[in-house]
Amino acid sequence: MNPPDTTLSTPERTHLRLGFVALSDAAPLAVAALRELGARHGITLELCRQPSWAAVRDKLLSGELDAAHALYGLVYGVQLGIGGPQADMAVLMVLNRNGQAITLSRALADAIEDGASIKQALQALGRQPVIAQTFPTGTHAMWLYYWLAAHGLHPLRDVRSVVIPPPRMADALAAGELDGFCAGEPWHAVAEAHGAGRTVAYTSEIWPDHPEKVLACRRDFAALYPNTARALVRTMLDACAWLDAPAHRTEIAEALASAQLLDAPRGLIEARLSVAHGGDAHALPVRFFDGGAVNYPRISDGQWFITQYRRWGMLDSAPDDAALAAAVNQTALYREAAQAAGIAIPGERRAATFCDGRVWDGGDSAAYLAGFEIRA
Repeated sequence: MNPPDTTLSTPERTHLRLGFVALSDAAPLAVAALRELGARHGITLELCRQPSWAAVRDKLLSGELDAAHALYGLVYGVQLGIGGPQADMAVLMVLNRNGQAITLSRALADAIEDGASIKQALQALGRQPVIAQTFPTGTHAMWLYYWLAAHGLHPLRDVRSVVIPPPRMADALAAGELDGFCAGEPWHAVAEAHGAGRTVAYTSEIWPDHPEKVLACRRDFAALYPNTARALVRTMLDACAWLDAPAHRTEIAEALASAQLLDAPRGLIEARLSVAHGGDAHALPVRFFDGGAVNYPRISDGQWFITQYRRWGMLDSAPDDAALAAAVNQTALYREAAQAAGIAIPGERRAATFCDGRVWDGGDSAAYLAGFEIRA
């Protein structure tokens, strides 16, 4: 075992409880815990699987969890008090990009393959399609809403959106309770393997190289235990870097398949974790590190979620988006941890072109929001 790294100050807390939901992109937490990567930075990690994102939220707020693998949008939803308790939250780093998808029932997927548009296929049902996502303010809800709107469907009127924990998605689709779902892997691979539906879109087609899961905690935890937070970031950066090797993706897929982690077939996990997502040329691979380009918690990424909450009528107040995102995203803490590890810090902004041709660069939020025709 490597000796402790004393580059930064000694952690105030040495044992941390980390929450996660059964998803392939919890891989950095699994790597960090199973390979005891925290030892070098003076911490030990205890993984605590949670049944839903609501459970992750509640246990972060109660202090039962110190930090968690969390939906980017969950953190911002709690920060803004949308649909639940409000608390000051912190994004310590981004854990991955890409790796999510939209799967529809076989009948709908067949209709689209035969030439129907997304809108035509869904409207042909003659009723509101029922499509699940995983948390009201989460990434999956935002990807689903954006995708539907880009195809001319109003996500709040033309579709009934319901919340289901990711591990239940495939079974609900197979039982006919859903017409589709947007979630993380391996549950799309599981749905296809069971013949319940087929993947029709990857979230990297909606926003190429989008931020997805983050390492989240309460803001008072980061303030009270800054050395611990930096040690945790460095540990996760080590784990993300380890995942860059294809052979390591195969190795962690076997560990993730265990009953304690995902409790899903190794082959289905590996198939969409090791290569281009789902083997589809249109899908970008899941990225965990990429020389550190993945992990910087850009303020502009946080601002984007706020624009979407306004778009869909979730947010009535008018906070200063940039100031709020700067308070949530712990860029200074991340920089200190990354620089101590010799990891480059990418630029503060990056322009992204979405599936509808709209460009987000973190600039004028009001002008960006005004450009959407379909909105609440």
